[in-house]
Amino acid sequence: MSGHLRVGIAQWTPGTDRDANLHTAQGAIRDLAARGCRLALLPELWLCGYRNASLAADARAAAEPIDGPVQQGLAALAAATGMVLCAGSFPELDGGQVYNTAVVYGPAGDLLLRHRKAHLYGVEPGAFRPGGAVVTVGDVAGIGRVGLCVCFDGDFPETARALRAAGADLVLHPSAYEAAAERWWDVLYPANALCNGQWWISANQHGGAAADRMLGGSRVISPDGRTVAAAPRHRDAVTAPELLVADLAVDDELSAAAAAGAMLWPAAAGEPALSAPLPPPRTEGTP
Repeated sequence: MSGHLRVGIAQWTPGTDRDANLHTAQGAIRDLAARGCRLALLPELWLCGYRNASLAADARAAAEPIDGPVQQGLAALAAATGMVLCAGSFPELDGGQVYNTAVVYGPAGDLLLRHRKAHLYGVEPGAFRPGGAVVTVGDVAGIGRVGLCVCFDGDFPETARALRAAGADLVLHPSAYEAAAERWWDVLYPANALCNGQWWISANQHGGAAADRMLGGSRVISPDGRTVAAAPRHRDAVTAPELLVADLAVDDELSAAAAAGAMLWPAAAGEPALSAPLPPPRTEGTP
């Protein structure tokens, strides 16, 4: 794991125009690179937006294969900026099915990690097929052992535990977490980080109206459960990306967490990854 890491996150309200959403994302990535970030994160489903009434149609209209033109362009942008890019999640088209798939590209433009969201939330079963893997973990040069999950996947305590068992010290978490579930956002994720001695880095959509209103509050949580950097919350519409940049003392925090949690989370290294965790009680729109 790298000792020090500058991380950048972008959050905004994606609109209905796929090309405009892509332009916004590309600009945010370049801005984060200009600020010296080595790792950048985008939210869940920024390409098509997240509107409950039209999610299935919007996702299908924006869907493309993993090697489609949008993903090829993002891979090239990762290479051009020299960053590790967690490009959020996108509607992945494969064999006629659409998945909610998160991707991570390396500074050479290579695909490092891909995770298809396993736990579909609210209206999502009508738009996506669930992924088969509960967790995805891999080695990322210059950063370390990295886990990847998408939004509701991370609500399950078993997900964080399985990531810990797989050796993930840092978890990337693209999200479209609604404002109505703010209490869950505030309680579950610091607990995940603390109980498992992990960094959790979440990029969330922000803004919208009524049931489509997204919380924002993208953040970095240290392995002792502290939020060390956070973006704004509760704005109506965010057309220009809000950028959050944080410098992380990665090794120092992990070592301190390991010492403090020696009786708790290292035991997870011998546990099997869970394949069918039980859902927490959060349901759509629960405050």
